[in-house]
Amino acid sequence: MLLCFAVYKCAVSPTGDRLYITSYWNKLLTLARDGTLLATYTDPALRWPRGLHVTPAGQVLVCGWQSNTVLQVGWEGQSKLTTLATKEDGVRWPWPVCYCSTTSSIIVGLDLNDNILVFRVE
Repeated sequence: MLLCFAVYKCAVSPTGDRLYITSYWNKLLTLARDGTLLATYTDPALRWPRGLHVTPAGQVLVCGWQSNTVLQVGWEGQSKLTTLATKEDGVRWPWPVCYCSTTSSIIVGLDLNDNILVFRVE
């Protein structure tokens, strides 16, 4: 049963063939263009997934609001590639996330305060 609060964010792959959805149920879902479920990703490091962004290169970035993490997940939506930032990096209740190709930075907005974090990546 899909409830109105079950979906937080969605993002589309650069090729348009995949839809990524952060779910109220602690899951990152990957769907095909026709709506077929391709993958479900869960991880203790991704509690209450909220923010979601797919870079122009197809990298999937997702924030764990309660776990205070920013992860990179594989394009197939089945595995974590790396933890990009954690509470030790200043991440507290991350929600919006995006990649800026101009500055090679990941920008993370923090819920419950007025801060944003900018992480340079290479």
